[in-house]
Amino acid sequence: MSDEPDNPFKGTPFEAMFQQFSGAAGAGGTPDLNAIFAQVQQLLSGSTDGKPVNWDLAKDIARKTVSTAGDRSMTQTDSDRVADAVRLAEHWLDQATTLPEVSATSAAWSRAEWVENTLPVWQTIVDPVAEHVAGAMGNALPAEAQQFAGPMAGMLRQLGGSVFGAQVGQALGELAGEVVSSSDIGLPLGPTGQAILLPDNIAKFAEGLGLTDEDVRLYLALREVAHQRLYAGVPWLRQHLLAAVADYAAGIEVDTGKIERAMADIDPQNPEAMQEALAGGLFEPEDSAQQKAALVRLETTLALVEGWVDDVVRQATKDRMPAAVQLAETVRRRRAAGGPAEQTFATLVGLQLRPRRLRDAANLWAAVRDSRGTEGRDTLWSHPDLMPSTSDLDDPIGFAQHAGELADIDITDFLDPKPTDDPKDDTGKPPTE
Repeated sequence: MSDEPDNPFKGTPFEAMFQQFSGAAGAGGTPDLNAIFAQVQQLLSGSTDGKPVNWDLAKDIARKTVSTAGDRSMTQTDSDRVADAVRLAEHWLDQATTLPEVSATSAAWSRAEWVENTLPVWQTIVDPVAEHVAGAMGNALPAEAQQFAGPMAGMLRQLGGSVFGAQVGQALGELAGEVVSSSDIGLPLGPTGQAILLPDNIAKFAEGLGLTDEDVRLYLALREVAHQRLYAGVPWLRQHLLAAVADYAAGIEVDTGKIERAMADIDPQNPEAMQEALAGGLFEPEDSAQQKAALVRLETTLALVEGWVDDVVRQATKDRMPAAVQLAETVRRRRAAGGPAEQTFATLVGLQLRPRRLRDAANLWAAVRDSRGTEGRDTLWSHPDLMPSTSDLDDPIGFAQHAGELADIDITDFLDPKPTDDPKDDTGKPPTE
């Protein structure tokens, strides 16, 4: 019998990786950790410690992806055209929704500016996924291997952050080449109250439609401004939606078999090889009641947001913009088909950004408007408890009839008191000591 210790990583997804690093084998096939540390430290030079995703790397790769595809700085003419479209869109929407104007400013963004300015929200979405992945990678090691690895665990976490950062950066760089506004994918990615359009992507969107640039720009401005009114006028909605994304991400599990196969192909001298090895994605949704509930909640909320925007823009353009019907159909087809960037994001995070039931949601909002008017439709956003459920999307007419019963409800009972600088409460009396 040999006195050489067994390799504690044997049979784990990390065995192949350690074999790759420096051909690393000590006594009994045990990895030569000194050699491994030296190579991993070289690979991780410039990484950020302690974060589940290397966001500096993600931003750098996203910007390089955008630059390679072609990007230009916006001109004053671009900004003026966006501002004109937003002003007209606000005027039209005043007659289509009771939610007030909020777009005090507008901006024309380049693709690089979209990457830079939306990155904080992407961090909120992606970090929970990466945290879960990091924990799962650590749990894939047996107890004896975890003890043996020691400081290697921290390096593995940093390595995972770099890999994830590279993947996120590639996905966001591709997405930046497709979105036409800050709200194009339904998530509140931009600053509240600022209408953002991406002129170069709008030009690409308009190719082959046979419509004027002004009509296309105005229609997409209407959609952007409608999103901005909704997110600004419904204070609970932004956090509700992002929390649903986080809840969904928390249920994602790591395919350790995928990791094992990927690690076997990694060349430690070639960092790009690691990104390529993991390009197929690591995640599979956990088939649990909690995961399914989170997915339904997210899809329903996204569908209700997009369906409401569809209904509002349809009313705003009615009898005003003959091209609106064609543009609405183009938006629907584009949404249904998705694009390579959305598919990349779905592979990366395991999340489809496009709502499946948008047409049902649009029909529901139209039915409520027909039954209760514009104000009755918009009032339902006053509190999440008043919102249609997934089952309501199956019966828009039935929900519209039921929504009439909500007309007599004092919705202020659902709302938090408005903050005031006056040292008096809402009754006009000073607060008691």
